[in-house]
Amino acid sequence: MDIQAIIELIQQNPHLVSVVKIVGIIIVTLLVNRFGKIFIDKVIRSLVKPPRDVVDPNEEIKRENTLISIFHGIIRVVVWAIAILTILAEVGVNIAPLLAGAGVLGLAIGFGAQSLVSDMLAGLFIMMEDQYRVGDVVNIAGTSGSVQDINLRKTTLRDLDGIEHHIPNGEIKKASNLSKGFARINLNVGIAYDSNLEKVIKVVNQVGEEMANDPEWKDDIIKTPKFLRVNEFADSAMIIKILGDTKPLKQWASTGELRKRLKIAFDREGIEIPFPQMVVWQGDKKEG
Repeated sequence: MDIQAIIELIQQNPHLVSVVKIVGIIIVTLLVNRFGKIFIDKVIRSLVKPPRDVVDPNEEIKRENTLISIFHGIIRVVVWAIAILTILAEVGVNIAPLLAGAGVLGLAIGFGAQSLVSDMLAGLFIMMEDQYRVGDVVNIAGTSGSVQDINLRKTTLRDLDGIEHHIPNGEIKKASNLSKGFARINLNVGIAYDSNLEKVIKVVNQVGEEMANDPEWKDDIIKTPKFLRVNEFADSAMIIKILGDTKPLKQWASTGELRKRLKIAFDREGIEIPFPQMVVWQGDKKEG
């Protein structure tokens, strides 16, 4: 059968035309889904760059795969919805009422699920911008803890007391990541006003150097803790500030160790860490 005969056959059978069109629509839909996924995969992996502090490449791949799955799911739903409506129109179904009904239903769902949509959009941006990931210690919505899980709807934290908190992503207006890139020893120490400040500076820097070179701690410390400045003249002490950088999540243990070493060194060198004192003046009693 030649091409002319096929054309004549199709013209003589209008229903066959509809079948061919429907098959064509399905094929095009499958191709769009297939190549759409490939396109999204390439775009996400080229645009979403891993931060420099990434330790486990598998975590970054997992984040990219999540984003690819989300965007591909959206495209798949839209493409198949258009394909189904086109097929229904091809077989003679009046899709105008369906579109109107879908619009009304969508509007009702939109009003009833505004918070859900807000949560999902916020979750999408959290993942795309890599604001935090599982294992990070964060402060969000007034709650601090370790991130146990992140999805489009909510973030799950566990605090130091072991309590698990479930926070809708739409409620997160500010996210503070305490463990991204590097962390910091930020320590204020009070010393007596009659202390030799130059001696104090020397002792503090020496303690920081010893700790940074200690095999037990050197892998955790990025920048040696050092005296920064006299931070405040308090009622009963001069407050000095000591700063140093550590690896993420190591700041608390490192700060505690530094406090211990400073107390030992100050005791050895006769540097006083004062406590609040009150002087009471008692006037002479007059005899009557």
